[in-house]
Amino acid sequence: MTTTNLTIGTYTPSFLIELARREGRLADAGINLFEAQVSSSPQQFRSLRDGEYDVIFTNPDNVVAYQFVDDNPLGERMALRVLAGIDRGLGLGLYRGAHVDPGALEVRLGVDVATSGFAFIAYEILAREGFDLSRVSVTSLGATPLRADALVEGRCDYTVINAGNEQRPRAHGCTLVASVESIGPYLGTVLATRADLDADVAAAVERLRDVLEGVVTEVLAGGRDHDVVQAVTSRLGIDEGGARSHLEVIKDPVRGLVAGLGVDRASIATVVGLRRRHLPSDGVDHVLDVLDSFIDAAALR
Repeated sequence: MTTTNLTIGTYTPSFLIELARREGRLADAGINLFEAQVSSSPQQFRSLRDGEYDVIFTNPDNVVAYQFVDDNPLGERMALRVLAGIDRGLGLGLYRGAHVDPGALEVRLGVDVATSGFAFIAYEILAREGFDLSRVSVTSLGATPLRADALVEGRCDYTVINAGNEQRPRAHGCTLVASVESIGPYLGTVLATRADLDADVAAAVERLRDVLEGVVTEVLAGGRDHDVVQAVTSRLGIDEGGARSHLEVIKDPVRGLVAGLGVDRASIATVVGLRRRHLPSDGVDHVLDVLDSFIDAAALR
């Protein structure tokens, strides 16, 4: 088999990729995979558009925005494919800084982009907590690891974090206000790419999807706990206790990895509903009617 070079853009270093690489699964699938750190969702999709990334781990709302919304941060639509659902948020929720008075009504919210999926989660939870969103100051602070640092350092009062990035804020006294599952079923991460990939690259991306499914199946079966803890510790830089806590989230059917890597309609409905409530746009009115136009049939549930 000819080896194909692929670059994947991820916000948080992926323990799944680490496990697949350690075991030689990527090499066996003819994939030489480079994992690039994403700084923000506009940067991620700019790099995907320009061919710097072949495939990405991203929030499904980003796919909706760049596929259907004209005034997305890049100002243009892209033809995209979603190949798999990876996780249900991995502990995704709104966190409050240790320095914040819980009764304060004027607060600073740190986001990646004010018009993207994690921001919509923050708006929804804050509104449900009784905040007047017009009194919430919103600041773009970049990808999840950067926002976690900002929360600990007091450069924002609230932010949405997940995927093990919450471990350090928790250790510094930051508090979970509410998790995403309080809103409804949700997919935190999907595997996505451009619809116009070269045939050889597209085939390699499909093989990557199959490799990831194999790793996810074994992790959820419970036989890989030690390996997962090792991978999480090395990739995220957290201690063993934090890694074991994260392992519980990873294996949780509501918050963790998606068995079979399916993309369920109910979770996409939650994603679209949040966007329609917090940033109405004609472009997303009919997304739920055309899911099969951008989500692979093998993944759509």
